[in-house]
Amino acid sequence: MYSNSIQYIGCDDADMKLFESQYVTPEGMCYNSYLIIDDKIAVMDTVDPRKTDEWLKKLSVALNGRKPDYLVVQHMEPDHSGSISAFRNLYPEAVIVASAKALQFMPQFDEKLNVGNTMTVKEGDTLSLGHHTLSFITAPMVHWPEVIMTYCPEEEVLFSADGFGKFGVIDADPDDWACEARRYYFNICGKYGGPVSTVLKKVAGLSIKTICALHGPILDGERMEEAIRLYSIWSNYDIETEGVLIAHASIHGNTAKAAEKLAEILKKKGAKKVVVADLCRDDMAEVIEDAYRMNKLVVCGASYEGDVFPPMHMFLWKLSLKAYQNRTIGMVENGTWAPSAGRAMRALIEPMKNVTIVEPLVSIRSSMKESDIPQLEALADAMLA
Repeated sequence: MYSNSIQYIGCDDADMKLFESQYVTPEGMCYNSYLIIDDKIAVMDTVDPRKTDEWLKKLSVALNGRKPDYLVVQHMEPDHSGSISAFRNLYPEAVIVASAKALQFMPQFDEKLNVGNTMTVKEGDTLSLGHHTLSFITAPMVHWPEVIMTYCPEEEVLFSADGFGKFGVIDADPDDWACEARRYYFNICGKYGGPVSTVLKKVAGLSIKTICALHGPILDGERMEEAIRLYSIWSNYDIETEGVLIAHASIHGNTAKAAEKLAEILKKKGAKKVVVADLCRDDMAEVIEDAYRMNKLVVCGASYEGDVFPPMHMFLWKLSLKAYQNRTIGMVENGTWAPSAGRAMRALIEPMKNVTIVEPLVSIRSSMKESDIPQLEALADAMLA
């Protein structure tokens, strides 16, 4: 229970190990839903269909014999809207409250859904439940176009949709919200820094004591303040940590050795933080998280069929897709007879916004040799300049 009037009715999904079929979630996932009890009763979002039965039982217990008057749908992704049909079958008289775009999406996900009574809301609209008021905030492209957030001034609560969410069950790593929230943000919302920044400005004037996101723990106190601080950094593509990420894609291990040597050189030259990532074996979502967290990146790629080894191509393509910007990037290529990795990596990097490519391009032939060390030293000096 959150308060006497707001109850948590969400569900943990500890067996969800690959969220959205691409993000590793070793601690599972949670789908958060809330019940606001007043003269009128509002349900805040549903849950993934994997947990429909469990959610409906929690809802029934929390209702304690009453019926819900409203279902507020803030986001139409199936992990939050996947139980709307089941809700509608049980509570046909409830009014579904959502944006016009969300109401358009509903039959697209379930052509058999009888949407029934609806209320379309837009920026600034309010809904009175009696002693509680729901005020709606449009949040398009955070991270879908139909998203709304909901503010309850009487409880000083912001229901933030996917904003401020994180991977994991609701009580996973309660003292380390940032790690999995960062990986969640940059991989899912990272492209939409502008819209996220716009919403942060909208809610800045509100008195908020608690943030209730659709994933992750309820945020309040110092943890909420830290979350807002980090979201301001992330949404503006600012630097969270001064450091160098060295990401390598190595076929036979020789490019990896060059990456490790560069890390050693950077540390000797006084780099505050150096992280080495293996794009062939490490969780790429975590590497993307580190690329945004730090201000400098070195990509070390093996040449491959006139291009660059595919894990590196995928990494740089994903960074571009997620609007990677405002960073400094160095490059190391490896090739035996016709090195092509440098050219291919540059082609992927150059279209990125406000990215500086540092020279020299270190070009290694087959394996790192003593004669390559001066090139690595020069690149290290340029990265730290």
